[in-house]
Amino acid sequence: MTTFQADCSALHRLAHRLPRYTIPFDDKQIEKNGIYLLFEKGEMGHEGQRIVRVGTHTGNNQLRSRLQQHFIQANKDRSIFRKNIGRSLLNQAKDPYLDVWNIDFTTKASKTANGHLINAVHQADMEKKVSDYIQSQFSFVVLPIEDKQERLYLESRLVSTLSHCKECKPSSHWLGLHSPNEKIRDSGLWQVNELYKEPLNTVDLKRIEAIVNGEC
Repeated sequence: MTTFQADCSALHRLAHRLPRYTIPFDDKQIEKNGIYLLFEKGEMGHEGQRIVRVGTHTGNNQLRSRLQQHFIQANKDRSIFRKNIGRSLLNQAKDPYLDVWNIDFTTKASKTANGHLINAVHQADMEKKVSDYIQSQFSFVVLPIEDKQERLYLESRLVSTLSHCKECKPSSHWLGLHSPNEKIRDSGLWQVNELYKEPLNTVDLKRIEAIVNGEC
């Protein structure tokens, strides 16, 4: 077993000790600040479900609202996670609406220039399909971390550790294999940033263990 695999295995053992949440979830049970780790049905590694996405937030006390944007709110332009799920579903179906789904409509200029491309019925249908998939297939745990810089630091190290691990690979039926983004297909993770960078070190793992043990 390589160092990457050993550290990733240790990370998964710690993550599986945390309370697991499914959708719908009670906001009051979720920490206001922290890092979330997503698990997906059918995706296995390290003798259990493997982590398929790591994420956090930058604003103070915004973890709950960030999770709502991913899992509940039907707006792919407020969640790159939702957008990537939709991309995979559309690409799997060979649906040309993928070109429209890729457009970010959050700015007034974009709405003016591209708004005529939106098929309102199909757009709403896709948002529902994304919500249905996310809500039925994913669960998550939270590492409570108050400090923003520590959250961002550990998020990067966590993603890198997962991407380096040879055991954390997607199943043959993983939806992400239909992603138009090569980084998602190759890494087996629902993200494209912070891949293959500096992984967790011994100090980082001890810090995560302390968080899991409630010693932070």
